[in-house]
Amino acid sequence: MTLRPSLLLLFACVAAPALVSSTAPVVQTVDTKAEDARLNAFLDAAFDANVALSPETQTALGLKTNYDKLGDYTDAADERRMALAEKQLAAMRAQFDPAKLGPQARLSYRLFETQVERSRANYAFRDYGFPVSTNGSPAGQIPVFLINNHRIDSVADARAYISRIGETERVMREVAATMRAQAAKGIVPPKMVFKPAREDAAKVIVGAPFGPGGDSTLLADFRKKVAALKIPDAERAALIGEAETALKGPFKRGFDTLFAVLDEIEPQAKGNDGAWSLPNGAAYYAARLAQNTTTDLTADHIHQIGLDQVAAIRKEMEAVKARIGYEGTLESFFDAIRTDPKFKYPNTDAGREAYLTEARAVVAKMMAAAPRWFHRLPKAALEVRAVEKWREGTAPVAFYNRPAPDGSRPGIYYTNLADMNQVQKIQLEGIAVHEGAPGHHFQIARAQELQGLPKFRRFGGYSAYSEGWGLYTERLAKEMGAYADPYAEFGMLSLQMWRAIRLVTDTGLHAKKWSREQAIDYFKANSSLSPLDIEREVNRYINNPGQATSYMIGQLKITELRKRAEAALGDRFDIRDFHEVVLGNGAVPLNVLEEEVDRYIAANKA
Repeated sequence: MTLRPSLLLLFACVAAPALVSSTAPVVQTVDTKAEDARLNAFLDAAFDANVALSPETQTALGLKTNYDKLGDYTDAADERRMALAEKQLAAMRAQFDPAKLGPQARLSYRLFETQVERSRANYAFRDYGFPVSTNGSPAGQIPVFLINNHRIDSVADARAYISRIGETERVMREVAATMRAQAAKGIVPPKMVFKPAREDAAKVIVGAPFGPGGDSTLLADFRKKVAALKIPDAERAALIGEAETALKGPFKRGFDTLFAVLDEIEPQAKGNDGAWSLPNGAAYYAARLAQNTTTDLTADHIHQIGLDQVAAIRKEMEAVKARIGYEGTLESFFDAIRTDPKFKYPNTDAGREAYLTEARAVVAKMMAAAPRWFHRLPKAALEVRAVEKWREGTAPVAFYNRPAPDGSRPGIYYTNLADMNQVQKIQLEGIAVHEGAPGHHFQIARAQELQGLPKFRRFGGYSAYSEGWGLYTERLAKEMGAYADPYAEFGMLSLQMWRAIRLVTDTGLHAKKWSREQAIDYFKANSSLSPLDIEREVNRYINNPGQATSYMIGQLKITELRKRAEAALGDRFDIRDFHEVVLGNGAVPLNVLEEEVDRYIAANKA
């Protein structure tokens, strides 16, 4: 859970456009195992020290330390994190010489070093992330965290859950203070944020104990978890009563605090403009692009890449459209896909269940085919779930939640099925591949299971790498037997187009002063995506500058590297080996990935 996105923990996704030369070739004259192990121990201790600053992260990793607390979301907490990072970097440089390390340890040294350097660069913009946006807010993040992450195996765990319900009031005060401080600096959420943020928050406090009806979402979760405990009925009833008191008291007061700050700040919202409208907005956006792409590509360059990709994918779409036998224009075909009932599921619970059933079948098919394409599959289970009703308004179209390292929580592919009239059958297969198998689950869950790497590499990430991998697998799935129906193949291309459009619209909104309406119109002209999803997407880009560019930039690099390896190795090329090189080091910046693939090519050409 990230309530305050201004400063990422050290193990989080922190990109590096330019890395130091600590992995330059080094002649190994001594056994480095002992020194490598010492560095890994140092880096794991550094990781643990950072995790100790976040009770939510501890819980997500399967730990029960600080199990009764939520994190500190103040500026002072950000300062502590940054100070700790600088201290750790200085200590690593003082205690270790990269020349005395083996290749993997040198890479770990390099990644940690650059990670802190990027944290330092991003720290200047720590006030720019909106705690409440159409990408989420603490009103939804706290319930999701408690439901998905907080296990109740004992009475003590139940009381810790109750304590966290009460902690919500403090967190909301801290978030409100952050929003007021941001507003004083001219950093105010866009206008379109406030209505859906209020509506989703209001859904959390519906039902018992807040009012009439069945249990509210959190009370239902608590009751279900406590029901599984082998304790006397009277003790169970007392715990439920304490939870009800915490929900009606500090939890509800926390929500009132959030509603009040939204009411206070909304009149200051000037519009739905991009980063250019913020103080020092150009520098902020440049930092966001560097972080999310792990390159030094400028906004203009990324914009042009997007335009070129849109043109190329349109040609692919025209070819599939011809195979289908549709004689109208591509634009009219987009409209047909948006409106024709044959491309929809019923807007009912049965329709939603049909979608989930088909998505699970796609995942199962890909898992069955995977051994011919991958040497190793993740051990963690993968589930497909619908987004909960109370966060549909601020949840993305689809997303992946990582599993718990101890196996207590599976990887979860979430899909937003709020309005089935907006959900397209033809995209189901491609989305299930990207979010599930062999997409995010094969990369994120697999990374956690890697042996011999320090924790920050197993649990960290780079958006260009992870989202690039997800997008790469959408096309890979065709080779694996997906998209037998040409409509499904068109659906995959529509997802590829979606990410190409992101390059154009994200840079358009934040660097070229496009309006929200201009971005929506461009999206509609080049995509079959539903109107509701287009608005969700554009809102997301406005609220999270640069992140949307990571997908296509990452995919293009992975595809380029695969073609390079195929051309260089010929008959020696094995797709399983290539995928192992891409996935076997955990998440890395794109330039490091290129170095690893080049090393693999050189080793196999001999």
